[in-house]
Amino acid sequence: MRTNKFLAAVGCCAVLATGAGVPAAHAREAGVIPRLTDEQGRALTLRGWNVEDKAHRGDQALSAIAERTFRDLRANGFGFARLLVFWDDLEPVRGQYSQAYLGKIQRVLDWAHRYDVRVVIDAHQDVFGPAFGHRGIPEWATRTDGLPFTPHPDDWFSEYYEPAVQRAFTHLYGDEDLRKAQAAMWQVLARRFAHHPAVLGYDLINEPMGEFREGEDPATAARRIEAEQLTPMYNRLARAVRSADRRHWVFVEPTPAVGEGVPTGLGKIKDPKAVYAPHFYNTAMEAGADYDPSAGWIESYESAVTAYPKKYGVPVVVGEWGPLNSELPHMARFYTDALASLARYTSGWAGYVWCYGGGYCAADAGGALRGNKALTATPYARAVAGRVRSEAYDPSTGTYRLVYVAGRGTTELSVPSALRGWRVRVAGPGSVRGLSVRAVAGATVTVTVAPRA
Repeated sequence: MRTNKFLAAVGCCAVLATGAGVPAAHAREAGVIPRLTDEQGRALTLRGWNVEDKAHRGDQALSAIAERTFRDLRANGFGFARLLVFWDDLEPVRGQYSQAYLGKIQRVLDWAHRYDVRVVIDAHQDVFGPAFGHRGIPEWATRTDGLPFTPHPDDWFSEYYEPAVQRAFTHLYGDEDLRKAQAAMWQVLARRFAHHPAVLGYDLINEPMGEFREGEDPATAARRIEAEQLTPMYNRLARAVRSADRRHWVFVEPTPAVGEGVPTGLGKIKDPKAVYAPHFYNTAMEAGADYDPSAGWIESYESAVTAYPKKYGVPVVVGEWGPLNSELPHMARFYTDALASLARYTSGWAGYVWCYGGGYCAADAGGALRGNKALTATPYARAVAGRVRSEAYDPSTGTYRLVYVAGRGTTELSVPSALRGWRVRVAGPGSVRGLSVRAVAGATVTVTVAPRA
């Protein structure tokens, strides 16, 4: 989430610039973006929302997240949540990890498991952390060398370009003691939650930024930071996670510049269960503008964002997306175009954000999806036991169609408002029970999910 005039310059420049021992997760076929898989080898599709509590700290941390959150997610057909956690709450004093905070995360994960929602734990930061009035990296890990910081309350994302904030990122990436502290933080999380049944993976840092060099344009700076600082950081943190958890996925993000069509400079993440997890935002829309279908932004984003996963053979899950105002005249078209694009190259997404109210909030006070956000709630296959040949959703009829070559195991479907109101049909040597499909291994099966007449 951001509203920032500075990123418009990134978009301008982009046009000009246009662990050992971890079980293997997916084939590395050149030029193909693989699907995310579960431990049974089933192809996963993640549909869900970010779940957060940025307002409360200490004893009240995560108190804005309730069991209702996951009950409502599941009722609307969503089976995925990206859970924001904060290093400053986990380790408020250096070397002292809050068992109370770990217990609060555990409680949230237990609710998620109760409603069959898979969770990625996101080590979130906004504008580095509390030293600059936000959340994320603890004050004790913030080093600015006395450089200035000026708040921008009307454009908070611009605070990333304050000298003190940028220098803090430089120290985080470069100072050996801070590197070790960040790795140790991830070891604590991975050790505690490696065996929790709701956990799917770990997002190693939210929207990482860095320090620009004098005279460096934003796009060039983003690619350098990704290549020289983020890539080694992600490899360090992946190794830290693997010391405690060999099973789950690690999610890595580029800088937010990718949202403006800048190809990432990230290098290879040397972990067989790495996921590329960019965010999908448009600067103009974040500032309140309507979607312009003729601008070609979605097409440009898709072209830029798919180069990395094709090169390195990693799945894609978009970790945040969605406009501030979803009720503008062209927003229905935006959701239709965006969802079609995401379906072409991702294994899923998490919208921003599941809360109850206005603005970015997905739901109203009663838990119903607000306006055009309801277009995100569709039938889909959560897990396919076999090789997907094609899948498509027709918004005009509300019909989902999946064709796959069956393997061993059960294919799981998801629909809004549980099974009532939907008809599931299977063509081919298979059978359906509720929202589960079993088929003869090697057979081609077609599954159709449509509203009841």
